[in-house]
Amino acid sequence: MTLQQLSYSLDTFYLLISAVLVMWMAAGFSMLEAGLVRSKNTTEILVKNIMLYAVACTCYLLLGYQLMYGQPELTDYAPAADFFFQVVFVATAMSIVSGAVAERMKLNSFLLFCVVLTAVIYPVQGSWSWGGGFLKSAGFSDFAGSGIVHMAGAAAALAGVLLLGPRRGKYGKDGQIYAIPGANMPLAALGTLILWMGWFGFNGGSQLQLSGTENAQIVAQIFVNTNAAAACGAITAFLVMRILWRKADLTMILNGALAGLVAITAEPSEPSAQVACLIGVGAGILVVFSILALDRLRLDDPVGAISVHGVAGLYGLLLVPLSSADATLSAQLLGAGAIFGWVFGASLIVWLILKLTFGIRVHADEEYQGSDVSDCGVEAYPEFTPSKQN
Repeated sequence: MTLQQLSYSLDTFYLLISAVLVMWMAAGFSMLEAGLVRSKNTTEILVKNIMLYAVACTCYLLLGYQLMYGQPELTDYAPAADFFFQVVFVATAMSIVSGAVAERMKLNSFLLFCVVLTAVIYPVQGSWSWGGGFLKSAGFSDFAGSGIVHMAGAAAALAGVLLLGPRRGKYGKDGQIYAIPGANMPLAALGTLILWMGWFGFNGGSQLQLSGTENAQIVAQIFVNTNAAAACGAITAFLVMRILWRKADLTMILNGALAGLVAITAEPSEPSAQVACLIGVGAGILVVFSILALDRLRLDDPVGAISVHGVAGLYGLLLVPLSSADATLSAQLLGAGAIFGWVFGASLIVWLILKLTFGIRVHADEEYQGSDVSDCGVEAYPEFTPSKQN
């Protein structure tokens, strides 16, 4: 076997294993969301996550990948490995939407939106940068998808939340905000740790190659920086909540770690580990105050997805010029504006069409009863439900 053949095989294997790690993030999103919704909606949120992954993979296979990349000529690794790595990214973007609209959206309408986002909306904006389009020519830089994946998913989620409205009982007429606790904090913590683990494939795999000393060193630095940003994001969110409310708020700690991961995703290869820590600190502060601010604006996001992926995603994009000499603030602003404008606008139109035709919100009685019974016919925790039999 020649050195070129060995490099080709190694890089293909590395890309595939990285993609498997990113695919495992689907389990992370499932567990995180299952933990942060009420028990009566657990089965439905799991159905959404499994189905969105299946729909995203199919739609991106049939149309999305070609729309985003055309027919790329790849010589360093197998073309099928590149597709597999890209398809798990689009599923991640759709997973962000799932959590934000949880507990009050019709399952069928959600899946119809999933078809449009993964087949058209996401690939179009992805083609502008990763596909070699005008954003790439303008100098926009997003190494692993703080904007292309995470902010895009948050933009689609925001459009849905605006049309959907909050969960019943979340906000009082007097302006009071009522907490709706999640049903299973162990699941939420497990989901976050799975996402943390999968992120090494998300960021590390985006180097696309492992062969050669330079690639190996970059991948190692990406792993260190990814871990550092997440750790510092979690610590900072913990400290902020201690100062504000003197409580160790687990949900904020989890979102602090995820915000650090999202922020470093824009450029995990260039900063030093110490700078990555500072990026995580900023993300941990931002995500706490963003979640509190959105609540005051009566934007109901049960899992904090818009703050974690949208606000932290934008924050990560704007920090890229500080560590990358090739990036400029103007190009980053152009990219962020183009991605958000397209995804939010297109999603708003699709959500509105669905609202006027099929409807997007479940009936009040179904929301009260829970989607597990009304939509799925299977309760996640039947032993805790009072029996109707004597």
